[in-house]
Amino acid sequence: MSIPVSFLDMKSPYLELAEELDAAYKRVMLSGWYIQGEEVDSFEAAFASYTGSQYCVGVGNGLEALHLILRAYDIGPGDEVIVPANTYIASWLAISYTGALPVPVEPDSATYNLDPARIEAAITSRTKAIMVVHLYGKPVDFDPIDAIAQKYGLKVIEDSAQAHGACYKGRKTGSLGHASGWSFYPGKNLGALGDAGAVTTNDSKLADRLRLLRNYGSRVKYHNEVKGYNSRLDPLQAAFLQVKLKHLDEWNTRREMVAQRYLSELQSVPGLVLPTVLDYVQSCWHVFIIRCERRDWLLNELKKRSIGTLIHYPVPPHLSLAYQDLSFKKGSFPITEELARTMLSIPIGPHLKSDEQTCVIEALSDILCA
Repeated sequence: MSIPVSFLDMKSPYLELAEELDAAYKRVMLSGWYIQGEEVDSFEAAFASYTGSQYCVGVGNGLEALHLILRAYDIGPGDEVIVPANTYIASWLAISYTGALPVPVEPDSATYNLDPARIEAAITSRTKAIMVVHLYGKPVDFDPIDAIAQKYGLKVIEDSAQAHGACYKGRKTGSLGHASGWSFYPGKNLGALGDAGAVTTNDSKLADRLRLLRNYGSRVKYHNEVKGYNSRLDPLQAAFLQVKLKHLDEWNTRREMVAQRYLSELQSVPGLVLPTVLDYVQSCWHVFIIRCERRDWLLNELKKRSIGTLIHYPVPPHLSLAYQDLSFKKGSFPITEELARTMLSIPIGPHLKSDEQTCVIEALSDILCA
């Protein structure tokens, strides 16, 4: 079988929910209210409940969610925040925006998430927080990280940008640490139709400060208490997100079915390393990562067969030009660099058809068994 398979289908989610999304659009347009308001309040309440958190504060995007958490906790110049060496650069940028220093720590080579066993060695008297990233939809092994944080009096901040609906020991991501930053970028499991983000937390003081910071430092118009920011969740995106939130668990179940098929039918293909998921972790399968020594060759062979792929992420933050000021060299984080060299994301999503899945599986089998 040979049919084109796109890496990410952005049209089908709209087509499935067109009636509900169009109704949400009309409701917001007819309201005449386009900044904050009832739509945002309603989504915040629904998403807080979904994640098992007491509070949700909508913001402009996922990067700003993380930045505002750090800012609200008064983390800034002279402080350090532990962060995974292998993550999207936004995790690091949020720290840099405050003036604090990102301190990278290597991942576990099996799960690709932050390795709890490596954290303590990176803690100094300047460390204020640990930022954990639930990478690719798989929650980190949180309990040992939390124990370290309690031992040293550190905040634990979740970057849940890829983990909508994922669970750790029966608890939803976004409710594990002191606060969690969320991205609702259109390609996420819970994606808006533009940029959007949020923070979930059980800390009432933090939630109150976030509401202040996101709105120019103001509770009452023209009365500015602090030097704040403009980072507000758009009511139209909030309305779309509330529609899609109702379908998130079902869509994640579809992703799980695709993932299980891949795990079953690709397990005997030579030269592939498949994802590892801990028994007490429920992944939401934001992406499906395979590893191959000849990754770039494999990518090109799949491209010849019109199979879409993506590399998450080809340049680790410590080797990017953006962080050349930190003077990290190639080889500074060998596990991270090895993952960046060998990882490839293959198509997965709630709208990936059975014949498309078959095409991906057959293409990988044919290429690597030849």
